[in-house]
Amino acid sequence: IDRRVFFSEQQRTYRETNTPKMMDLRIASLKEAYAEGRTTPENVVLFVLGEVERRGDDGVWISTVPREALLQRARELLAQHSQQRRPLWGIPFSVKDCIDAQGLVTTCGCPGFAYEATKTNGAVQRLVNAGALLVGKTNMDQFATGLVGVRTGFTVPHNAFDVEYIPGGSSSGSALSVSLGEVSFSVGTDTGGSGR
Repeated sequence: IDRRVFFSEQQRTYRETNTPKMMDLRIASLKEAYAEGRTTPENVVLFVLGEVERRGDDGVWISTVPREALLQRARELLAQHSQQRRPLWGIPFSVKDCIDAQGLVTTCGCPGFAYEATKTNGAVQRLVNAGALLVGKTNMDQFATGLVGVRTGFTVPHNAFDVEYIPGGSSSGSALSVSLGEVSFSVGTDTGGSGR
């Protein structure tokens, strides 16, 4: 067997069955779709949650904002007059699970460390204040001490383009949530170059 042909075919099949085809979540594209009235924050949330559910426990997400709370946030954004729209209005994002978001559990990739955050990290709060939609918390190497993204107490994530490869880390879930088209951007960390 020619390994190059085998893995190329496996990679193509993986992309075809695991890549969203319905909505372009790149920030510029999403802003354009909003401006032209082709979609709403509520539709974006429904798409994102549908993708997360469709993919199942694939090692990307540790927790997500409850469905109704996320839909309510989207409706609140939609109710704003266009003059009040903020720079990241309706743009979905994720946060690495070592960064607090009030009401969501923070684990740092270690189930035994889990606690419910009582405050939201300042950078995350500024994104929310700018109109962004926080979808949830993403997987990571435990305590951000790894470069491969698979040293986690949760489901091990795989590379977005080929399951035979590691996703990289320690912000593996953050990178995957973007590369799989589940969010527009993510907040991760970089301790010693791993995020680069």
